[in-house]
Amino acid sequence: MTLLEIETRSFREGCIPVLETERLILRAPRLGDAKVLAALANDKRIAENTRRIPHPYKRADADDFITAVNAPGGEVAFLITLREGGAVVGGCGVALQDGAPDLGYWLGVKYWNKGYATEAARAVIDFAFTELGHDTLSAGARVTNPASRRILEKCGFQWTGVGLCRIRALNSSAPIDRFRLDRGLWLSLKSWGDVKRVA
Repeated sequence: MTLLEIETRSFREGCIPVLETERLILRAPRLGDAKVLAALANDKRIAENTRRIPHPYKRADADDFITAVNAPGGEVAFLITLREGGAVVGGCGVALQDGAPDLGYWLGVKYWNKGYATEAARAVIDFAFTELGHDTLSAGARVTNPASRRILEKCGFQWTGVGLCRIRALNSSAPIDRFRLDRGLWLSLKSWGDVKRVA
């Protein structure tokens, strides 16, 4: 059995790998992260641009999220941390939405406009196509969130149309731009660099 086969089997048995990029480390959230996660995500500007983050975001919400994700066959979620200092800056993952794998991400407000979301998204995209075996990924960005749209475009996602999405923090639906990335396009874009799997 090769190392890749062992690592893939390990993941399928419930172990989430640690991914390293140039400036970031992506790892599975742990219960000890709940306090910092709640403090970081408790910002209305974040919640209004995601499907599921409530506002206010409390410690109990963070505990519920951490215990629900990364079960075999379910949503795969990573915390985004800085390589220097280890600060938690946000989250990124892949969950099924309407039967299709969907990329999602968010960053704490003080970490916006530094390129971290693009760097983290690329790592998770690589993971989704290589280890999860997906052939396509979908994603969405609120039409009022051009920064998120730019992240998806920099990652190679192609715009497919506009739809409505339920936003938990708003307790209503809002228009979103829908995007799609397939394996063939991803392979042609791999010039963005490799992600190093460290655990």
